Amino acid sequence: MKKFMLISAAALFVSTGAMAQTTVTTTTGIARGATVQIEPEYRTKIRSYVTEHKIRPVETREKIVVGSPVPRDVELATVPSDWGPSLTKYRYVYSGSHVMLVDPETRMVVQEVD
Repeated sequence: MKKFMLISAAALFVSTGAMAQTTVTTTTGIARGATVQIEPEYRTKIRSYVTEHKIRPVETREKIVVGSPVPRDVELATVPSDWGPSLTKYRYVYSGSHVMLVDPETRMVVQEVD
């Protein structure tokens, strides 16, 4: 009987410990398929900036597209503060005729501004 009580107590202890455990998942960056919201007034500022500052497009072997990483040899430019406060955490690349917003940690293109 004593043996049965010990086994029951041990089983209760193990199951209580298992119930107390939780799993926490933390993610960073933009999820695939998610978009960065850019207000129309800031889109106009971005287009004007590229034209006024005569930003030259980068040339790469592969096309730079949303959801893909920017090659390591391409320099990422700092987003000017007048593009909007929500965009200053990103960097950008001008490729073709599009400004591509890039997550600087992952180098993934998160949004295309045309």
